[in-house]
Amino acid sequence: MKGLFKSKPRTPAELVRQTRDLLVYVDVYWNSREAKKEEKMADLSKLIRELKSILYGSSESEPIAEACAQLTQEFFKDNTLRLLIICLPKMNLEARKDAAQVVANLQRQQVQSRLIASDYLEANKDLLDILIAGYENVDVALHYGAMLRECIRHQSIARYVLESEHMKKFFPYIQLPNFDIASDAMATFKELLTRHKSTVAEFLNKNYDWFFADYNSQLLESSNYITRRQAVKLLGDILLDRANVAIMVRYVSSKDNLRILMNLLRESSKNIQIEAFHVFKVFVANQNKPPEIVSILVANRSKLLRFFSDFKTDKDVLGVLYALIGAT
Repeated sequence: MKGLFKSKPRTPAELVRQTRDLLVYVDVYWNSREAKKEEKMADLSKLIRELKSILYGSSESEPIAEACAQLTQEFFKDNTLRLLIICLPKMNLEARKDAAQVVANLQRQQVQSRLIASDYLEANKDLLDILIAGYENVDVALHYGAMLRECIRHQSIARYVLESEHMKKFFPYIQLPNFDIASDAMATFKELLTRHKSTVAEFLNKNYDWFFADYNSQLLESSNYITRRQAVKLLGDILLDRANVAIMVRYVSSKDNLRILMNLLRESSKNIQIEAFHVFKVFVANQNKPPEIVSILVANRSKLLRFFSDFKTDKDVLGVLYALIGAT
């Protein structure tokens, strides 16, 4: 008889609807003295955990494609994503972690061969504004950052962020005193500048002047060692990408940029020296070096030759040396 009254398992769509109802409650009644608030927050945490279990599976079972599709379709039917993002600061730490994982997974779920998360974000781009501003809130910065990186996997969403004023905010975010948040901001910045190659090349061509002026002054010449190290590594990744050939030629034709790289070569950190070397050798290898670049290299030839004689790196050092000698 006991089995007759066992509750029927909730479908993925029902779980999403119940989650949405609780998120609406949290959004509307958070500042009230509602007696059941703690109980409802506990229920919300449990529901989000169940959603994560459906999307990721468990140690005993793999996720079921049909259940994931049902969950995804219901999730983006109304404003569940918006509510989840808005209410995230009100959740406990574990619920925030689970919510970030749910949002991350949903960006990759296809329904009838379509990434419907991309369609939803395309129509609700202001959510990206909320996620980016999250770097200013220590409690949610890492969770919003994780969500943001998954959202910019969609090329149209990455383009929105690149073309917005938000790109300028990343320079101070990368230099925040909180190491974890600064590193997360750098990870997002790198993703924006390396994932969608044609979009990145278009952005850099249009915004070359202000972008590299800020990149040089705020990152490569930062007083923070970690910032300089990460920035020179990323600069190499950007300039050595075939999609950015025009950007590379423009960058290595500037004597001010060469001065910055030569200063980085003089750093006491071997890590920075090696990353700076990979960019420096592009200046040297450039077949159409402007006269002022040639003059600087020739004027510093002896110092550079002495420096590279003790420089432990790959066989490209010889190529650089020969190129320098040939520049006279």
